[in-house]
Amino acid sequence: MLKSISISNYILIDNRQIDFCGGLNVITGETGAGKSILISAIDNVLGGKCNKEVIKTGSDKAVLELTVLTKNQEVFDTLKENEIDVNEEFVITREITPTTSKYRIDGLLVNQNLIKEIRDKLLDIHSQHQSYTFLQKKYHIKLLDSYANTTCGELLEKYSIDYKNYLGLKSKLVALKNQSDMTEAQIEFLKFQIDEIEGAGVNDIDEDEVLNKELAVLENAEKLKELTGSAYWAISNDDNSILAGLSNIKMNISKAVQLDESLKDIESSLIDANEILHDLSSALRDYSQNMDNDTERLNQIQERLFVLDKLKRKYGGSLEEVLNTYEKLSKEYSQIENSTEEIEKTEKAILQAEYDLKKSAKEISEKRKNYAKVLSSLVEETLVKLELPKCRFEIGVNEIDLCENGIDDVEFMISTNVSEPLKPLAKVASGGEISRVMLALKSIFAQNDNIDTVIFDEIDTGISGKTSQSVADEIAELSKYRQIVMVTHQAILASKADRHFYIKKTQDKTTTVNIYTLSDEDRLNALAELAGGEITEESLNFAKTLI
Repeated sequence: MLKSISISNYILIDNRQIDFCGGLNVITGETGAGKSILISAIDNVLGGKCNKEVIKTGSDKAVLELTVLTKNQEVFDTLKENEIDVNEEFVITREITPTTSKYRIDGLLVNQNLIKEIRDKLLDIHSQHQSYTFLQKKYHIKLLDSYANTTCGELLEKYSIDYKNYLGLKSKLVALKNQSDMTEAQIEFLKFQIDEIEGAGVNDIDEDEVLNKELAVLENAEKLKELTGSAYWAISNDDNSILAGLSNIKMNISKAVQLDESLKDIESSLIDANEILHDLSSALRDYSQNMDNDTERLNQIQERLFVLDKLKRKYGGSLEEVLNTYEKLSKEYSQIENSTEEIEKTEKAILQAEYDLKKSAKEISEKRKNYAKVLSSLVEETLVKLELPKCRFEIGVNEIDLCENGIDDVEFMISTNVSEPLKPLAKVASGGEISRVMLALKSIFAQNDNIDTVIFDEIDTGISGKTSQSVADEIAELSKYRQIVMVTHQAILASKADRHFYIKKTQDKTTTVNIYTLSDEDRLNALAELAGGEITEESLNFAKTLI
């Protein structure tokens, strides 16, 4: 249940905390006083849509804090999945600034989707918009399934998964048939492309780089031979060579070592240098002698690079892309070759899936029809209590072609006059009748679901007199096992409150909405005002009879 809500700088409210009780919480006030602001605050702290306009003029942010007290295990499981541990009492906060909107649970930053998940398990807000939802036929099957969830929930979940797989198979079949529709010329061209890449025998994605390096060497063979030969000659093949000069230097240093041993390291370094130059000389000699104009190899490389460049131009900018294209084309060709077999296999899978779906849909349909009878009877009984004694209510379940919901077309049918046949709810029900049908469904569903709190925003639309008393009694009964928060204009409904809130707007220098929790005496005055438009002895006496 909702334990309390703290509202700061929200619309016309400066700073206010409202403490709810576990039974029936009623909100009243003058027309235009802002009774729906409190419902709006609850809706918005739980993920409802709002913008920066809700920030009170002159403030930089609005803050809403909702304290929740629940034993709903589904709520705890959802939070635990998101690594949030809470006690039975926890706080949900929403901070709204001109540019951002942040949610927290017990101070931990969370996203809006998680808040909405929690909201769906904590409370049900009924507004005029939802009355419109009740009228729309497309929602009737969802309402029936919600009532039958205990028995049909797993069946419906499995059916939904199987139906998506079935649609996937049908999409696959369309794609396969489109592939099989390729012309013979297109298939031949595909095969030509595969053979061309395959025939080139590309195994190394770096082959072109390696060949280009080798080509550069072969194309400059003469120059390389000349340069390395000249270097070899300068190092060792002349009386004026580097090695000859180094030999003389080493000889002189060896003599010097005999005179000063501290030169021994230098002598050792000269010996090492001599050996290194001998090795370099040999390497340069071998390189220069072996460097020949290999015209045949040069031609081979050029021809191979021509083939590889052609492949890259046609199938990708690199050999890696060429090989990727080859894999893609080969897979496509393989699918075409096997398309007939694959089409037959997929068609059989579709038939089997369709058979299984129809079997499941038939089972679901039977359960829906049984629950439709039970729910219809319960709604009808409740509507009689809500001053529709001649009302007939029936949930029609008619067979249609297989679809995402099974094979059922569900529609709520009603007749409020004994002489009138059953007709769709949307076509015959007045605003007051819709409110009573909705209340009947809420009352019945509340006995089966785990929702802690039901909020009614002006459920008394279109009803008066004896009907108001019946609706008041039904809501009072509902509040015995669910927390109710209700905005009402009628004294009869307000008289059933366990806690009464009064909304009053004041306009001095600024406009402010104040929310008061009424004492017994104040409550009597509020009921008298609701009943008579003003507080008189007559309206006070009537209020006393209501209480």
